[in-house]
Amino acid sequence: MGRDAMRMVDVGGHALHLREAGDPRGAPVVFAHALGTDLRIWDAVLAHLPTGLRLLRYDLRGHGLSDCPPGPYGMGALVRDAERLLDALNVRGAVFVGLSLGGMVAQGLAIKRLDQIRALVLSNTATKIDTKDIWDRRIAEIRAGGMAAQSSATLERWFSRDFRAGPGMAIWRNMLERQTVEGYTGCAAAVAGTDFYTPTSGLRLPVLGIAGSEDGSTPPDLVRETVALIPGSRFELIRRAGHLPCVERPVTYAALLTRFLKEIGHV
Repeated sequence: MGRDAMRMVDVGGHALHLREAGDPRGAPVVFAHALGTDLRIWDAVLAHLPTGLRLLRYDLRGHGLSDCPPGPYGMGALVRDAERLLDALNVRGAVFVGLSLGGMVAQGLAIKRLDQIRALVLSNTATKIDTKDIWDRRIAEIRAGGMAAQSSATLERWFSRDFRAGPGMAIWRNMLERQTVEGYTGCAAAVAGTDFYTPTSGLRLPVLGIAGSEDGSTPPDLVRETVALIPGSRFELIRRAGHLPCVERPVTYAALLTRFLKEIGHV
């Protein structure tokens, strides 16, 4: 896969953790993760992608190794982080792969900076995810009891029944429970305040939608309805996978992504 360098990139008052792999002169593919995770959710997918791509993963603010400015955050701030990151890296014409919260950032960035984005992969996401009341309740419970107060319920929404019964769950529980309360609740507030229905329906670019058949956070029909807002988009369902199909079915996920990249001439 080539080099895999990690560094911090200043995006205006705080820094984001970036990992870059593949060919630095290749066509860029940017990956943005879900709330409560970090860039490691893409590790297994990258191993199955074609050579010759410039593969960029970053931790959203308040996640992973990125800085955690005081919350709450607005979605505009998360989109601005991505915009400034790509500007700092001199990235234009990227394929942006966003999962859940990362998929909302992807939509916002495409709406704002179409020069940076030539195509989107909207994975396990929507223009609006849950209601503000649901998010406010989750935020209050986490502030009162820490990440462990919501971790079991979250992991049940995230992963298929078979995966939850396997030995790999300990890794993802630790990832979630070690997430900072400030970073999680800050980004949760951004999700709670976002509804991209109207601006996303105005987008005109290649889009691949990906859903997991057992996703309890963004069910397949919600993802399907979201990508259907954009003419010419395609929807793919990964069976026996939940909210993080890149973790549960990385080979299948990489195959769908590779096919899309080839279809649009990105590789």
